[in-house]
Amino acid sequence: MPRFLFVDFPLGNPCGKPWDAAMQYRIVGGALELLERAWLPRTTVQRPEIWAEGEADERWRKRFMWVGDDNRAALARAGEARRRAQAGRH
Repeated sequence: MPRFLFVDFPLGNPCGKPWDAAMQYRIVGGALELLERAWLPRTTVQRPEIWAEGEADERWRKRFMWVGDDNRAALARAGEARRRAQAGRH
């Protein structure tokens, strides 16, 4: 029986903010509850958690994964550092 738990967060963050264990437990708990209680096909539940700090705002949508002249060099440096770290693991 298909079920869907919708969390309106940036891609790659379906269980909540990184390092926010309380939020992650609530979302995963909601998913488990949906598995247990959804008796009808195509059951969809939207979680109440929000991504923004303190209040529901949509600014993260414009900022998330933004690449522009103001952050291009910093993102390139972070990417190189990540690739070096990953290469060192093999």
